Amino acid sequence: MPITLKEIIAHKRKEVSLAKEARPIVGIKENARSIQPPRNFFGAVVNGHTRGSTSVIAEIKRKSPSAGLIRDDFDAGSIATAYEKAGAAAISCLTDERFFGGKLEYIKEIRDVVSIPVLRKDFIVDEYQIWEARAAGADAILLIAEVLSEGQLMDYMILAHELRMTSLVEAHSMDELLKIQGHIGFPHAGYSLLGINNRNLNTMTTDLSHTIRMIDVVEDTSVVVSESGISNPRDLDKLRQHGVHIVLVGESLMNQDCPGEALAKLIRMNGA
Repeated sequence: MPITLKEIIAHKRKEVSLAKEARPIVGIKENARSIQPPRNFFGAVVNGHTRGSTSVIAEIKRKSPSAGLIRDDFDAGSIATAYEKAGAAAISCLTDERFFGGKLEYIKEIRDVVSIPVLRKDFIVDEYQIWEARAAGADAILLIAEVLSEGQLMDYMILAHELRMTSLVEAHSMDELLKIQGHIGFPHAGYSLLGINNRNLNTMTTDLSHTIRMIDVVEDTSVVVSESGISNPRDLDKLRQHGVHIVLVGESLMNQDCPGEALAKLIRMNGA
């Protein structure tokens, strides 16, 4: 049976509860306040393209519930360095260990070797994880509308803003998109992005056309990030025709022998 989002979230709540006992939030907050301030993730991706090109958030992940083990020879820092050299606007790193083979420590490894901003991609269900992300050096966090109430979403966006981090707020269904769209730009403009996930988190299937079907109701396409199911320059062209200039690309890069070279090829063939 495929792993479901419900199963992932149930495990995540237990994981966070244990983490709170092992590492009290007081110490996490002290660490978060003592490190260097975040890099501007929002600015890097929104301003990182021309009218005819696309900003690519290149993702680092070792495995996934849908694909299984993607990469055995895994070095987060080396992959991040290759991504930056290839022209990535920013980096996304999976930190969920159970289902995606990630580690929170990868954030620091990546940030130590690149100058572009880094997103902690995980299933955030508690503000503890936001403090944890900042303490690890993350410049942005992912917030998934499907797993958060509207109140939680707003509270977490406020906290991220207080920590000067960008929130990538993700929707898959039209109901979710309509629920969160009014909150993009809250509490202040320049700190939140609207992610449209082409992957159904319950079936783990992807469809690039999903973004195109959803985009008609989006008021400001300049802050939209199309996520998953992107593998070639034609996909980028298609999305740009609908006003989408930011994408998050992971599996199609990580599946290649040299993820950095795969990204360079994608970007070289990107619009000028």
